[in-house]
Formats: sequence, C-alpha cells, structure tokens
Amino acid sequence: YWPPQYSIMSGDTLEPIKVVSTRGMTVDGEYHPEPRVASIVSSHIKPEWVVNVKETGQILLVDYSDIKNLKTTTIESAKFLHDGGWDASKRYFLVAANASNKVAAVDTKTGKLAALVETKKIPHPGRGANFMHPKYGPVWATGHLGDAVVSLISTPSEKKEHQQYKQYNWKVVEELPMAGAGNLFVKTHPKSTHLWTDLPMNPEREYTESAYVFDLKDLSRAPVKIDVAADSGLPVTKALRRAVHPEYNEAGDEVWISLWGGKTDQSAIVVYDDKTMKVKKVITDPQMITPTGKFN
Repeated sequence: YWPPQYSIMSGDTLEPIKVVSTRGMTVDGEYHPEPRVASIVSSHIKPEWVVNVKETGQILLVDYSDIKNLKTTTIESAKFLHDGGWDASKRYFLVAANASNKVAAVDTKTGKLAALVETKKIPHPGRGANFMHPKYGPVWATGHLGDAVVSLISTPSEKKEHQQYKQYNWKVVEELPMAGAGNLFVKTHPKSTHLWTDLPMNPEREYTESAYVFDLKDLSRAPVKIDVAADSGLPVTKALRRAVHPEYNEAGDEVWISLWGGKTDQSAIVVYDDKTMKVKKVITDPQMITPTGKFN
C-alpha cells in the first residue's frame, strides 16, 4: 500500500526496473496524494497488467512490451477499488469498488470498461467464483461485507450455445441468501457442484465460526452450515474463531478452510472432502498463527 506507486521488476532477479507513481486525480475530479494500489493481475490476451488504484477509482492497463516507453490506458470506474477475479473466458476482469457498492468489469481485449454493476453493500469477491447457472448461463459470484447475500452477475460468452443468455449480461441475476453479512471469499471448482462461502467478519460466534455450502444443482436450497470451529477439535475460547478462505486443492475434491484463533490461541486449517463435506484432516502447529490464503 505504501508508497503510492507500482514497481516493475526483473522476473529473474526482482531488481527494480521502473517505479511509477499512482498519485493523481480521482474519478470525482479531486487530487489524491496517497492512492494505494489494491491489486495487480496480468492479462491473458495482451502483454498488459491490470492495476487497480483504490482511492482514485482508476483502473490502469499497463503495456509492458516496451518498459522504456511505457504506455498506460486509464479507465475510470468507481471508488474504492479492491480485489477481483477473471470471468470464465479470462477476457473480463471484475473488481470490487466496495465503497461505491459496485463491481467494475474491464474488457482486456478492447481495453475499455465493459460495465459498472450495482450490487448490495460492500462487495468483497476475493477472486470471485465462476459457474454455469441453470437459468442464466455463465455467472460470476461475489459475497458482501455489508449485506447477507451472494450476488451472481451474468458474464458474456462467445460460445454459440451461450448466446441465449446474452440478455442477462452484466446484470445481477440472482442473490443467494446468507446467514448474515461479513463474507470475504466464495469458491467453487470446475469439478465440483458446490459453492463454499465464509463469514469471518460477522460479529456473531454462530456465524463467523462456520462455513456455508450452496448446492449449484439447486440454488433454491438453503446452504449447508458447517461448524468449522467445532470440527477443528480445538478448545472453545473467549475469542471468536473465524473460519476464512475456503480453497480447493488442484483436483477439486478437497476444500481447505483456515480457522483464525485469538491472539494467544491455536489456529488451524481444516480440510474437508468436497463431496461429503466431512473432515479429512486438521492441520495445526504452534507457528501457525491466523493462516489465511492458501494457493496451489
């Protein structure tokens, strides 16, 4: 986050090659002295990075094919940009503008803003989750810190069999009811029929210590509640034990969920069988302090 800049480094040595300041004007036309870089992803189509600048609401497409003569496309979206993920086609990058209750979609093929989608309060997708909806076709899911729903946004597809869903593109086509607000991550896998969600920022022990699993074959059903804290086998503590960041293994048959313990309490990672939703393994270690992201 600090200083307000992004750095281009050598991939071999991580030696800095160029440093670019992000200080500048917001989408509202006001100068901001310290806008933070929220997230950076690489385009699947062009030699470009998608740089999301939080306070300005500006999305930068940085062409790295010629570092000495750097070309940048500035796309106006909304404040405050945070994190996001790709749609199923890897053409569109969807990023939360959480202070504006919007999701911005960037078309990395044309280099333009594809849509600015209104959502419920404070969207927080992490990377989001892509799956085929039985009625609306390809959708991308995001949870919310400030509302008790998971929003499903229809995304475009160039496949012939998906043209029937074009009328829904860039609309919130469904909102799945959650037990409460405070979601950070939603996850699924191409080989799974489940959508796993968390509520680590919810203030109630009953909710924050659990994960919630939707059945993608029947989204009208309430999600299955899984008490991750109880499944960990760790003793009950005064501090809330927050279940966070469900993540699939590469095969798509396991889901790993972090469990944040209190400052002086043991944390854990609880591994579930995706199909049965039963515990396979609990991983603990004195050096494991509030584990969060898990990546393949």
